[in-house]
Amino acid sequence: MTRARRALGAAAIACVAAVTLASCVDLPGRDSVDIPEGLPPGAGAPIPFLDINAPGRTADRLATWATPLAESTGIPRISLEAYGNAAEIQRQQRPECGIAWTTLAGIAGVESKHGTYRGARIAANGDVAPPIRGVLLDGTSGNARIADTDDGQLDGDATLDRAMGPFQFIPETWKRFGVDANGDGVADPDNIDDAALSAARYLCVSGKDLTTPEGWEKAVMVYNRSMQYVLDVRDHANAYSVNVAF
Repeated sequence: MTRARRALGAAAIACVAAVTLASCVDLPGRDSVDIPEGLPPGAGAPIPFLDINAPGRTADRLATWATPLAESTGIPRISLEAYGNAAEIQRQQRPECGIAWTTLAGIAGVESKHGTYRGARIAANGDVAPPIRGVLLDGTSGNARIADTDDGQLDGDATLDRAMGPFQFIPETWKRFGVDANGDGVADPDNIDDAALSAARYLCVSGKDLTTPEGWEKAVMVYNRSMQYVLDVRDHANAYSVNVAF
């Protein structure tokens, strides 16, 4: 199944390499392409192998892979590096999950415009500033009411919780799944590397096998209990899987 055709502009073919392993990513030209509608969304351009135990920001090693994809999808390169890094870490540590970078990109696209919501910028180390914060979770406008769980230490509010960062974690969930991914020794919800890997862990625990429609939908639904949200993430991810901006 496919959605309506979308036009896109990008380099026709880009051969990319990461460290010692090279791969080729076919990027469509200006001709229209069919955007799938299926579940789970397409896996997108293959991620080169990474030494996930290397020191420092391992996502930096995906710059060559991410650069042509950033041009075609409109996703910031550093954000793409974070998604690829998180998916590759999960592939090596939890291969049974099967999470793709396109799913992480779909969620971050919906949640925070890939870390750029309201003019936020992404530093070379993945830090997003100014910090992105959701509305007070006070039970209004369809939101759940969540009393403060972190004394305001993470989200800056000591009365009620707020969602935090490019993947919009609430403090309680971050405490369970938050992990360092950029090599600085700190798990920071306002760092897109850390947030992407933490989201991948959360999704894998929730959906188990994200290569199945049932597992993928369950994972995203646990992340946000709204079928419209699931469809929005699906549409973003499927567009990215064929190198189209959404």
